[in-house]
Amino acid sequence: MLKKTLKVGCLMLIAGFLLIQFFAIDKSQPPISENETLESAINVPADISQLLGRSCNDCHSHKTVYPWYSNVQPFGWFLQGHIDDGRKELNFSLFNTYSDGKKSTKLGDICEEVKAHLMPLPSYLWIHRDAVLSESDRRAICDWAENERTGFQ
Repeated sequence: MLKKTLKVGCLMLIAGFLLIQFFAIDKSQPPISENETLESAINVPADISQLLGRSCNDCHSHKTVYPWYSNVQPFGWFLQGHIDDGRKELNFSLFNTYSDGKKSTKLGDICEEVKAHLMPLPSYLWIHRDAVLSESDRRAICDWAENERTGFQ
């Protein structure tokens, strides 16, 4: 009786896993208008652009590169939740649509989050080892953000 219950339970788990694969995430990217981007609002040196691209853009822009595991649910749902939250909090693709006060606040937040090792998220770094920021990377991003922030205060 126990074997039969385990067998039925395993089959139900497998069937459930297969069923949720039909509910994939939407990976379409919103269009990017160049006059709305971070680069159109402020000076972004090449080294900072490279750091932001490597460690931030997947969740904080419309330039998300979806990895293979985004096709497997529930991992795709988890990933999409992080992307939606990241874009809602700060979106480099829409940065120039923010008010000057919001731009200043967001630049300050970038420095705080990076300095406190809150960004990139540890869960993102588990798989994206190339997104890890060194202390000098963190200082460079923070110095840049604080310098650019003065233009909005």
